[in-house]
Amino acid sequence: MLDREGYRPNVGIILCNAKNEVFWGKRIREHSWQFPQGGIKRGESPEQAMYRELYEEVGLLPEHVRILGRTKGWLRYEVPTHWIKREWRGSYKGQKQIWFLLRLTGRDNDVSLRATAKPEFDAWRWNDYWVPLDSVIEFKRGVYGQALAELIRFLDVDRRGRHRRAVGGGYGTPGDSPAKAEGE
Repeated sequence: MLDREGYRPNVGIILCNAKNEVFWGKRIREHSWQFPQGGIKRGESPEQAMYRELYEEVGLLPEHVRILGRTKGWLRYEVPTHWIKREWRGSYKGQKQIWFLLRLTGRDNDVSLRATAKPEFDAWRWNDYWVPLDSVIEFKRGVYGQALAELIRFLDVDRRGRHRRAVGGGYGTPGDSPAKAEGE
């Protein structure tokens, strides 16, 4: 399913642990690392696609994560022509993505790269939030940088909220609520 401009709707997932490290998956039988991502099927919302992809690629269920935020709009990247299947050349340009920032509320051992019959990753690790973008395939680096930059504010909101709850204060002002930040 392509839009009128030749972009395939897609979701990207930045999964953080309690230390604000991000999940980094190694593509199966390749030497490239990336965030989980995948296409949005017809009739599926970006959030539904995110949860489906999260399970298919990482084996996590909705109860293992909390949504901290998402990008306001689509982030796009173009795929170099030599990476595009011949039958798609001329109509397919690349991907447009809604990115989600998630907090792992489960445990590391809840991650299962073999949850489905067609695994996407054969290894994973936690990495600093600002992952070394030079380890991402070149044509995706700009989108990764944009997604990380746009979503980092939700980590600060989440951290302040968790601190306030831990000391019994709740949220100081309505603007501090992660739920508000998510819908901005």
